[in-house]
Amino acid sequence: MAAPINDWLAKTVEPALEPDLPICDPHHHFWDGRDDRVEPRYMLAELLADTDSGHNIVSTVFIEARAMYRADPPMELRPVGEVEFVQGIAAQSASGMYSRVKAAHGIVGHANLHLGADVRRVLEALQAASPNRFKGIRHGVGWDPHPEIPIVGAYPMPDQLASDDYRAGARVLSQMDLSLDVSLLHPQLPELADFARVVPDLTIVLNHVGGLMRIGPYAVNPDEVMANWRAGIAAVAQCPNVVVKLGGVGMPRLGYDFHQRETPVGSEELAAAIDPVMRYCVEQFGPNRCMFESNFPVDKESFSYCVMWNAFKRVSADFSASERADLFHDTAARAYRLS
Repeated sequence: MAAPINDWLAKTVEPALEPDLPICDPHHHFWDGRDDRVEPRYMLAELLADTDSGHNIVSTVFIEARAMYRADPPMELRPVGEVEFVQGIAAQSASGMYSRVKAAHGIVGHANLHLGADVRRVLEALQAASPNRFKGIRHGVGWDPHPEIPIVGAYPMPDQLASDDYRAGARVLSQMDLSLDVSLLHPQLPELADFARVVPDLTIVLNHVGGLMRIGPYAVNPDEVMANWRAGIAAVAQCPNVVVKLGGVGMPRLGYDFHQRETPVGSEELAAAIDPVMRYCVEQFGPNRCMFESNFPVDKESFSYCVMWNAFKRVSADFSASERADLFHDTAARAYRLS
């Protein structure tokens, strides 16, 4: 099923740059039978086919994708099925039979924070499903009033970060020493800054360079859009409990045309295109609060795994060795408490 995308990506092949640099990929998914995706099946074999590209991928973190939920009620416990599913894949990987990569070394599942304090019993069930790898949840809050902007989150409604129930659920996460991944759209960044100040002891992982959008109404005035995005990133960066993922740039909503190319983009052009966005995040947050991410297989519609990591290495070539260690491995290991 994945042959067309892999055949297209094979038109641009590069050797891996700096093949010894240790990398933790802190954002990828698993699913089976997702016909709405560029790669309908993405399981351990498919991940390892990508990670076996010459780069030194030592570990990965799985991020919830609303896959393999339990079929039976109660509704709030259905996401436990996804963590059970990934725990099994992680155990396969940990056997060492397939690769030295520790796939799904950390697992980020989902629980509905709108349950408020009652979310604790869901989090406890998730911990029971993966006592050694479950690190936290992702609860996306993406929302936009423009009808042409697709809302892909599970809860398509505004102002979630400001709601009393969401904040009560977040406090439970903090009490249980779990992290919160947040996906949103860049006009919501000021809301995230307000939220982060309310839960200062909660580690918040901001996904995909803060949800930059440059499509639809956000393609009309690019200078204004970028100024608003930069202001939002700067506001969130003032909250020391927030770290940011540098990736997701293969999604069409960022306004690049990589997915429309007859020949896939190479790492030099990719690095030049994404450098201003990546570098601004690093300038605001610091390398010790930034982590490169693959967002595979979602970003696979725009470039290959090898080309992507080559581009990240090119973008960061002028950083120090310790700064690059943070960007490629150590920030993720700290944020997700990976052994």
